[in-house]
Amino acid sequence: MAKASFTSPQEAEQAFYEAFQRADLEAMMAVWAEDEEVYCVHPGGARLLGLDEIRESWRQIFANGANMQVQLRGVQQMRGGLLAVHSTYEYLALIGERGSASVVAATNVYLNIGGGWRMIAHHASPVANAPAQQPPAESAPTMLH
Repeated sequence: MAKASFTSPQEAEQAFYEAFQRADLEAMMAVWAEDEEVYCVHPGGARLLGLDEIRESWRQIFANGANMQVQLRGVQQMRGGLLAVHSTYEYLALIGERGSASVVAATNVYLNIGGGWRMIAHHASPVANAPAQQPPAESAPTMLH
């Protein structure tokens, strides 16, 4: 699959979460930079380094099909030059199951590579005391010098 061209880090992030929710491995991997220094940390998991380890982890996560609903809250964005960092709460729920969602604090890092934005890092950690209510409206991206 040819890499898509993401014109902004927000567009790359939207593609990441759409692929996550659809359990679409090829769409997920199209978001990642083609670099062996990329890394991913799933909640409670070890650091996965390089595209092969990251692909295999998402393949395992997607093995049960599109059964996850992901809602983002409290997104904060910082951007400086060719680098963008997004911090968010991911509210994850299994489709069709009652009960509260699991809450994960995630940091996503994007790099502008050759005119297009790609993910270079995703780090997600469980949150014990997450905000129960949606935080105030999403803030505008913070620009760094």
